[in-house]
Amino acid sequence: MADMLHRSAAIVGIGISDWAGDWSRSRKGEKPDDSYGYGATAYRRALADAGIDRSLVDGLIVGPTIAYERTGEILGIDPRWGGQADAGMAMIQACMAIRCGLASCVALVYGNAQRSSSVQYGGPQAMGGQNYLSYVYHSPWGLTSQGALYALMFQRYCHVYGLDPSGLGAVAVAQRANASRNPDAVMRKEITQAEYEASTFVCEPLHLFDYCLINDGGVALIVASPEVARRCAKTPVYVEGVGRADLNHGATSLEPRLLDFYLPAQRRAAAQVFDMAGCGPSDIDALQVYDSFSCHVLFALEGFGFCEPGQGMTFARERGLRFDGGLPVNTGGGHLSESYMQGWNHQIEAVRQLRNEGGNRQVKSCRRVMYVSDVAGKVVSLIYGVTQ
Repeated sequence: MADMLHRSAAIVGIGISDWAGDWSRSRKGEKPDDSYGYGATAYRRALADAGIDRSLVDGLIVGPTIAYERTGEILGIDPRWGGQADAGMAMIQACMAIRCGLASCVALVYGNAQRSSSVQYGGPQAMGGQNYLSYVYHSPWGLTSQGALYALMFQRYCHVYGLDPSGLGAVAVAQRANASRNPDAVMRKEITQAEYEASTFVCEPLHLFDYCLINDGGVALIVASPEVARRCAKTPVYVEGVGRADLNHGATSLEPRLLDFYLPAQRRAAAQVFDMAGCGPSDIDALQVYDSFSCHVLFALEGFGFCEPGQGMTFARERGLRFDGGLPVNTGGGHLSESYMQGWNHQIEAVRQLRNEGGNRQVKSCRRVMYVSDVAGKVVSLIYGVTQ
């Protein structure tokens, strides 16, 4: 039954706010906009990109940083179907709604004024307090920093496979090189491996360049049925496959992180998404990985079959992750260098690559792009494609 979602919907419009400009303004102490304003700006641009009137939009899914009802009020949307979800699940839910006839054109909207609003991602009040995310369960012991948790995870990974942690620099260096060619990226100055190794440890073995940005911004996508997509202005980007698998057993004791590096859930999600899309790892032209920390990329490469467990750093160094490398990864710069939009910017970059709108970072002959998120062992994957 899950195969019913194969090419059941397409992205027909994309929009973003001014990530780089707002980063500069917020660093000066200004508050350029609020989360709803960023989302509204992105939504207007996505509608214009799709070339459709807003009256066609009959579905709304918002990111977890803004309220569904308030967003609908601001945007003037009274949907037939709607809700709230993260980037990957928002796309899956939109496909389900369209396939079931609950909507024909769904707006996905995300806005986050996290930097100018001084949002906390560590400490006992991180993102709302004790009950929000699994890492906050450890607040009695002071371990609420996501960076500390991933440093612990990566440290054990290196121990298990006998690896030099400095090899992780290949990820940060490649993504900054990709971002240097992206006019929307916040961080565009290239870095070298030597600069990576000389940079400050935030939580050893993770360096400053292994951490994502914290910046304001908004993202919006218009997802439509094939019938609506054929009437839109741009090349439709179809959802060819979806995958989902969670590791909840032992989650609050860090078991899925420290024993398996999320591998069981990744393999289950990989089997589903590749089967639905009718392809395998060798058929993927570009990979977009949720990279709140650079080590996510290694775990995704291994968990989704691009290389064997423990070989992620060798793969990154020898195959190359640049837009012109063996496997282009986070071609816009990802969360490390482009913008921290909690996975939403990865969907934008996937669409741009498949529309051949990547400019001087364009992946040659790009026909399929994959997205992977494995945050806290909750694995979601999508494969996007264009008509052959």
